Amino acid sequence: MNLNFEKKLWKNSKYIFGLDEVGRGPLAGPVVVCCVCVSKDFKLPKELLENVDDSKKLNHKKRELIVKEIKKIKEINLKIVKISEKEIDKINILRATLKAFKKAVLSLEKKMQCKSDMILIDGNKIIPDFKDHKQLAIIKGDSKIFSIALASIIAKEYRDKLMINYAKKYPKYEFDVHKGYGTKKHIEAIKKFGICAVHRRSFLNNIL
Repeated sequence: MNLNFEKKLWKNSKYIFGLDEVGRGPLAGPVVVCCVCVSKDFKLPKELLENVDDSKKLNHKKRELIVKEIKKIKEINLKIVKISEKEIDKINILRATLKAFKKAVLSLEKKMQCKSDMILIDGNKIIPDFKDHKQLAIIKGDSKIFSIALASIIAKEYRDKLMINYAKKYPKYEFDVHKGYGTKKHIEAIKKFGICAVHRRSFLNNIL
């Protein structure tokens, strides 16, 4: 992947934020959002550019190496936000995701002491009630735009670790294997043992 999209925007802007989420579809656990900003004109290591892609196309080992590399680069700023399964049940997954998007942007702006010039969002929805911020929703942005792809990788690794920790607390459901998604084994476990504290009740109407 490359920074060509960001470079075009950098001609008239300085702070370009990339946003992506992980965990909209699972039956358990939070939705996690990451917001990433790569400093203008910063030359990323070639190896990093070559390896970054949509998180779904990368295995855990590759994603983990990328996250470790990112932590060493001060020219890349990021914020991670999660919305719990309980709040997802209260306001629905779309609203929860958009709420996390907005919170992540504001948190990163506060961290960097700046205002974003453009927010690039994976998908087809922009953040509502955010008119003082320029936004662009890009379908399959995580496979086209570096900052979005990087956000997807970071969010994926963060959420997977959360689910692995949940597996230790709720071993019957094997969250470390399926990360909360509705696999056959996961659904069988729900039917056998019922739901646990991290299940999304609003997602289970057709199962229970």
